[in-house]
Amino acid sequence: MRKVITYGTFDLLHYGHVNLLRRAKELGDYLIVALSTDEFNWNEKQKVCYFNYEKRKQLLEAIRYVDLVIPEENWEQKVSDVQEFKIDTFVMGNDWEGKFDFLKEYCDVVYLERTPEISTTQIKENLKNKE
Repeated sequence: MRKVITYGTFDLLHYGHVNLLRRAKELGDYLIVALSTDEFNWNEKQKVCYFNYEKRKQLLEAIRYVDLVIPEENWEQKVSDVQEFKIDTFVMGNDWEGKFDFLKEYCDVVYLERTPEISTTQIKENLKNKE
């Protein structure tokens, strides 16, 4: 069984996220999503999510491509996650191109093209402009 892992915040879940998850799942048999916790988002990214961790986790678990959701609590956990879960392929959007190449000594690293016309940042901007 080929295992795939991806990481993200997945706030304001949209079809771009679903496209990424579908394409990630196509690379293996079992997809793990490491979901950024609220604390990690605030402490490391200065990002406040619209939905809290539990609600974002519930949304991801409802997507048929996702087999397991685990918490992402720090930047450094990727190597230990890859080893612990015996990951074959690490997947991220191509906006992270090259940033995780250090994982190539543990597994395949794939950067998937993002869905160009949609992003959470864009949704937030559009909502703000409608106020």
